[in-house]
This record gives sequence, C-alpha cells and structure tokens, in this order.
Amino acid sequence: MSAAFAAGAYAEINPSKGSGEYDWSSLDAFEDMDLSGQVVTVAGPWLTPENAIFEGIVSHFEEATGADVQYSGSDSFEQQIVIDLQAGSPPNLAIFPQPGLAADMASRDLLKPLSSDLKNKVMDAYAAGQSWVDLGTYENGSGNDDFYGVFFRVDLKSLVWYSPDNFADYGYEVPETMEELIALSEQMVADGETPWCIGLGSGAATGWPATDWVEDIMLRLHEPDVYDKWVSHEIPFNDPRVVEAIETFGQFAKNDDYVQGGAQAVASTDFRDSPKGLFSVPADCFMHRQASFIPAFFPEGTVIGEDADFFYFPAFESKDLGNPVLGAGTVVTMPKESEAARALMEYLTTPLAHEIWMANGGFLTPHTGVNNDLFANDTLRRQAEILQNADTFRFDGSDLMPGGIGAGAFWTGMVDFVSGDSAEEVAADIEQAWDNL
Repeated sequence: MSAAFAAGAYAEINPSKGSGEYDWSSLDAFEDMDLSGQVVTVAGPWLTPENAIFEGIVSHFEEATGADVQYSGSDSFEQQIVIDLQAGSPPNLAIFPQPGLAADMASRDLLKPLSSDLKNKVMDAYAAGQSWVDLGTYENGSGNDDFYGVFFRVDLKSLVWYSPDNFADYGYEVPETMEELIALSEQMVADGETPWCIGLGSGAATGWPATDWVEDIMLRLHEPDVYDKWVSHEIPFNDPRVVEAIETFGQFAKNDDYVQGGAQAVASTDFRDSPKGLFSVPADCFMHRQASFIPAFFPEGTVIGEDADFFYFPAFESKDLGNPVLGAGTVVTMPKESEAARALMEYLTTPLAHEIWMANGGFLTPHTGVNNDLFANDTLRRQAEILQNADTFRFDGSDLMPGGIGAGAFWTGMVDFVSGDSAEEVAADIEQAWDNL
C-alpha cells in the first residue's frame, strides 16, 4: 500500500474535466463516439482503494462516449477468472496480475487478439515499447503469436536502497555502472565496512528475494532473448549462462566480507528485517537491493529522499546492454469483444488514464507521454524515470515459470546455494525438477 493510500492523502479521484495539468486532449478521440447503452464489464484484482481510483479514471471515458463501465474486483481474481472464462461467462476486459495466466488463457483461445493499431500505440508510447508488446504477445490455440494485452500499472524491482547520510559520511558516490558498484563494495570492505544487507527469509516463500537478484543479473549479463529462453525453458536451467548469473549473485551473497552477518546469515535473515542494518548507528550495512515496496518495512518515520534513498541497480558497462529493468505489473486483456470494450482498451493507453492514478499514488508507468509532475511524490517520479529510461523491460522471471519451479525449486535452490551448494549443483537440481514436472 502506498504512503498516499495509507495516509488517506488522495488527489481528486475524479478530477473535473479541464482542471489541473492533466492531458485532457486524451479524450478528443472519444468525444465523437456514441457508445450509449453499451456496457463494458471489467474484472480485476483491485479492491479498496484502488477500485475507486480506476472507476474515477474510466468515468471520463463514460462521460465522453456514453458507455457504462462496470468494474468488479476480487482478491481471488486468478481463480475466478479461469472459472468464468471456462464457463463461457467472461467479462469484456480482464486485468491479470500475472501475464503467465493470461498467456495460458490465450493458448486456449479464451482471449481476443487486440488490433495492430493498439499494438503500435504501445510500441510508440511506452519506453522500451518492444518489451511491452512482447510481454502482451502470446500463442493462440493454433500456436501462432497474437497481441493480447496492454500493461497498466507497473512495479519496479531494479533498485538499490541506501542511506545518503552514510554515503556522505564516508565520501561514497552513487555508482552508475555495475563495475563501479562492485568497486564501491570493495572500497567499503577496505574501509572495514559491510556493503550489503541481504535476507532471503519469507516463511514458506523463503528464497524468493534471491530469484530477483538472479533475474536482474541475467538481464545485465546476456541479451534479453537469452532471458526469455531461460524463463520459457527453451534453454535448460543449468545452461552456463544461467550458472554464470547465479555465481555473480554469489559474489555478493556468499562473500562473508560483503554481507551483514556473513554468508551464513543470508538464508536465515527475514527479507523484511534485512534493510534495518541501513539505519543502525553505526551502520551494519550500506546497500540493499529490493523492489519499490520495501520502504514499508523501514523504521517508522523514515523519510525517503532524506533518511533513505535509492538508485538504479546498474548495468555492466562492458556488456553494452543498455539499461535493462526488472519488474512486474498488471496486463489488461479482452476476453469478450465489443465496440465499447475496444474503445476502453484504447483509452487505457492514453496519458490521461495513467495521470489520474499517478496523482493518487501507488502507480508507476513506462508511458513517456504523461506529465511526470503529476506523480504523487518525488520518489514515484524518480522511479518512473528509471522505467521511462529503460532500454529493456522484463517481467519477474520466477512469476512466469511453472509454479513448481518459480515458486518452488528456484526458491529452495537459492537457499541451498547461499548455504554452500555450488551454482552448478543448484542449477542442475532445478533443471531436474523442471524435467520432472
């Protein structure tokens, strides 16, 4: 939950047309549409307060076109949407938190392909547009690729959190390349300090933070298509390139000098507790790689931008792979086609549809046409700029893998790795688990 939601500090959920600095010209293409009497049903995972914000966003589409948009949110969306689609009672639009489930539904011909015009809009409007088109492109029942989904609301994972005061006290500078990040880590060790706080503990999900590390590193060592083939198992999990990524993670997590408590503490430290070392006096550690949600577990009263801040988990300059970004997000699809449903899909690619949620917090977007001044705070604005400057975006790989791997063998394998097993052993075990599915 964002700080804005928690504090009740909302912008106008339904701003009046023409107010503020929103891109009201986004409505121009819809003003001449007469969709009166047409109902668009939308199913998704958003509950209070997100559902109210989404309803405020689509209210302007309703006013412009006369259509009636009816949103229904569920905390068991993933289960319910499968039941509805298989029963032949689909909503017009379905908002999936997991593109893997959307791809599965497309493979059964339970989703409708979107237009090439809409695909081109995404390609043009989103930073790293090809990445977003690829993430919304799935095989249909005949095994052919079609464009099925538009991403709306994105999460960012490629972040390193730190204390600006600690960096200033030691004269450390924010690194801009992976080579500089490794050199900074070495400098901290030479100064008698511990560079990293890393914890993999998460109850039954212990191990998942390491999968994010490995995925981010894969994108920094190899071309995006290697990442894609790894995630889809077109290359084996014990491919040398995957082993290399695991070993690179080990340079951080299995190095007693690098990590708070030594390597033996990584697996047993809860991920929610691991960043606390940033705020100890003196600091127990100086950097923590984690997604945009982690400030929820910082000490009460922590001010982002002052007490804690973040920088982009940088790429290897020597690899020349641009600025890859790892993240997650929700993808809007169309199970049941109608004129109004197609028009609403187009509206959700406009700047206005993004800007209203931006102003209410808890929302990031790679859309380059939005007014970044409308973000609820500077933290979100700067995180969005990382998304908007990305050359490549890839979805969390473990979330796209079969559950037995991405939420099973991969998690446990990373615990085994930091506990002493070699990267080769762990990768071979995960590959065997995949073969046994």
